[in-house]
Amino acid sequence: MKAGGIDSSRIESMLAQMRAAAQRPQTEGIANLASPINSDKSTGRIDFADALKASLNQVNQVQKSAETLGKNFALGDDSVSLSDVMIAGQKANISFQATIQVRNKLVSAYQDIMSMQI
Repeated sequence: MKAGGIDSSRIESMLAQMRAAAQRPQTEGIANLASPINSDKSTGRIDFADALKASLNQVNQVQKSAETLGKNFALGDDSVSLSDVMIAGQKANISFQATIQVRNKLVSAYQDIMSMQI
């Protein structure tokens, strides 16, 4: 049966791939965030600037990999499926939106501090 020019078996296959991808644990990014970036050994502190930079670099890498997957798919690379491209794009979008929310909270906190009376 055809649904708008796409075979329903291909749709079912894509849904199965997306479900399988959702079941796989994504521990690479979580492990990177859990480990101290540049900590002072005597006090056990993490440098905020280094943590922020590492987080921004991670978001940048996710966006670059999503862009690369999209380009490879558009060029007809058979090893890249549409579901991989869509999932990578959504991961990049979510990580970017989270970064924007963190930025907004930091700017709001800065404005609150600057408006305090001394």
